[in-house]
Amino acid sequence: MKLQGLLLIVFFSFLAFTVGVNAQAGFDDMTLVQIIILAGADAVNPCALAVLTMILLSIVTYNPTSKRQILLAGLAFSLSIFITYLFYGLIIIKFFQTAVAVFSSGTFIIRTILGIIAIILGVMNIKDYLYYKPGGLGTEMPMKLRPLVKRFTSDVTSAKGAFVVGIFVTLFLLPCTIGPLFIAAGILSVYDLLFTLPILLLYNLIFIAPMLAITFAIYIGVRNIGDVSKWKEDNIKYLHLIAGISILLIGIAILAGWV
Repeated sequence: MKLQGLLLIVFFSFLAFTVGVNAQAGFDDMTLVQIIILAGADAVNPCALAVLTMILLSIVTYNPTSKRQILLAGLAFSLSIFITYLFYGLIIIKFFQTAVAVFSSGTFIIRTILGIIAIILGVMNIKDYLYYKPGGLGTEMPMKLRPLVKRFTSDVTSAKGAFVVGIFVTLFLLPCTIGPLFIAAGILSVYDLLFTLPILLLYNLIFIAPMLAITFAIYIGVRNIGDVSKWKEDNIKYLHLIAGISILLIGIAILAGWV
């Protein structure tokens, strides 16, 4: 419980710091709102949650009496995702900044592309709510990759293993999680790279928040692995709906020039 309290303090302190930097760096309020919405939409994506439950299940199977190992494995996996996606985000931002520097009308083109991608991604997620099929293109991990990911995660028996596997499986998670991050990085690319870092850190913190919540829920005994897995399966269509509506609205706002 002390660790949870510490994490909450760190989270809210970091949030306050981020908002402060946001004001000093010249970010407008709508930019921060867009990033938070995109991060929230990315956070409810079932891909990363599914991999986390696989890892925790492996830990429980290997050592069913050690809640400490469950906690450490969950934190290690979340940290690896946080670091790796921060790296991806910085690369994408730099890519967009280079494109703007090369093409005179780069900013307009990038905004148009981002708006179209957001609308397509939003519609695809809403489609998964209306006509759900596992492994949907751009919204979930492809079915062909799932056995391979399951094989890797089934061998995880420690926090160190969870961290290493977390970094590795991000390659398999990219097809279903990169969309919101891609849009967010494009939005941030109009600012200096140094000033985008706190906002990108906030994005990734929101992204891993459900992973941390699941880890602590299992650690303190509020839920077990089976409960988490069942909840995800029962609500997966609603997760797609939430993500779809959020990303669709941002896409429309970008194309309409409202933000």
